Amino acid sequence: MNYPWHLYAMGLMYILAGFLHFLKPKMYQRIMPRYLPNHKLLVYLSGLAEIILGFGLFFPATKDLAVYGLILMLIIFLSVHFYMLSSTRAGAGIPKWALWLRIPLQFFLIWWAWFYLKF
Repeated sequence: MNYPWHLYAMGLMYILAGFLHFLKPKMYQRIMPRYLPNHKLLVYLSGLAEIILGFGLFFPATKDLAVYGLILMLIIFLSVHFYMLSSTRAGAGIPKWALWLRIPLQFFLIWWAWFYLKF
């Protein structure tokens, strides 16, 4: 089946983002909510999930499962975005306006993934 090019772009985006979890884990550990345990492990697991789900978008047999996995992951990641708004330290030096923009961006990413269930 021929998928639209932007589905492949989405897959590549998640694969690259997943690899960043392994290349720059401290960056991701800084934004993890304090109430979550073992930040390093969670960063690696979330990176691995992004890589697997990104590749899953490329194959008809796994595309829908990957879409549902990405939607679930993006919903879970909303807690990180809200946590980053809780204090200057949690925001990791990112301007407040940018942190606020990440919330609607997250909902856009959820919609974008949902859009591919029709293909």
